[in-house]
Amino acid sequence: MTFDVTPYKSLYPWQGHFLDVGQGVRLHYLDEGKGEPMVMVHGNPTWSFYWRNLVTAFSSEYRVIVPDHVGCGLSDKPGDDRYEYVLERRVADLDKLINSLGLKDNITLVVHDWGGMIGLAWATKNPGRVKRFVVLNTAGFGLPPGRKLPWQVGMVRYAPFFPLPVRGFNAFSRGANLWCSTRPGRMSPLIKEAYLAPYDSWEHRIAVQRFVEDIPLAPGDRSWPVVAEVSEKLEQFRKVPMLICWGRKDFVFDDAFLAEWRRRLPEADVHVFEDAGHYVLEDAHEEIIALMRTFLAKHPLAGKDA
Repeated sequence: MTFDVTPYKSLYPWQGHFLDVGQGVRLHYLDEGKGEPMVMVHGNPTWSFYWRNLVTAFSSEYRVIVPDHVGCGLSDKPGDDRYEYVLERRVADLDKLINSLGLKDNITLVVHDWGGMIGLAWATKNPGRVKRFVVLNTAGFGLPPGRKLPWQVGMVRYAPFFPLPVRGFNAFSRGANLWCSTRPGRMSPLIKEAYLAPYDSWEHRIAVQRFVEDIPLAPGDRSWPVVAEVSEKLEQFRKVPMLICWGRKDFVFDDAFLAEWRRRLPEADVHVFEDAGHYVLEDAHEEIIALMRTFLAKHPLAGKDA
């Protein structure tokens, strides 16, 4: 059962769709506009709401597809008996959605946070289908050399007592509201409330907990093979146009991650927002939309006018 999105219709006015991804579990997604596909993949603990300003900006020119991962947003939130909350399954869900919608080639893939690894894992398995990337504070590789997991995430990953604050009090999502936007006044009380709304009970916070537990840090971790494959194959995208928009005040995806992106994909067009945080799209969506318009015009798809 999904939550009531009515209080947030002024910010999120769209009527979504659902896809059965197995065992009757429904994945919710937006499908707005017509034209070449632009697929936006969110992370944890956000949902499709994170992309609302881009949906508004680009659905007049593109077919904008925005899924909610299972357990997030308006998607179903099943227990572990019906759904395996691991990276491999997330990639499979994205694959099923893209193929069910008949999206072939000429995909523009826009990713943030966990959505980066999910989207890039899909792209790695479907080389040639993604013609442009827009990357916002994420990783396509494991922890950079010398980088440790931030304590805020490490506590959830390792501390045996942390399901209580995360699932009992929504601490992870509330913490994200406090720390992930760093430009003053960018997130109104209504916006913060919308980020919390899908995660309104212990049962409905399962994905938030499982995403952190599934962070692959070393061989032997359940999702490590997926990360290792993406990391190994990432440089195949060196010739694919990529725009990187980076909030420098991100305490998770910090300068070490940005340096790794630059090392691996030196041709990428990088823009750093010194005063923006992990929720870079909340802090700087106006600038990012303008940068995206320039980037998309500079790198037209096959069959498009230059």
